[in-house]
Amino acid sequence: MIVSYINYNKGLRMAQLIKTTNPYSGQSAMLTKQEHKLYIDIKTAEVAEDYDTMQKKLDKFSRLNVPAYMTLLD
Repeated sequence: MIVSYINYNKGLRMAQLIKTTNPYSGQSAMLTKQEHKLYIDIKTAEVAEDYDTMQKKLDKFSRLNVPAYMTLLD
């Protein structure tokens, strides 16, 4: 997984997106901090073979950011 941080101004609000790369396809998606944390939780649950937790978090991620879900996790 490759992670880089991109900051940009949106009025008074600073948004931070994290570039996250699918280790299998090499494709990347830009994630918010919340989405990135969820992605890390999913991959951690996968390694730990905690498939119930993984599925719950996959369901949530798929509703938050469909394009990123298709790129990173599908």
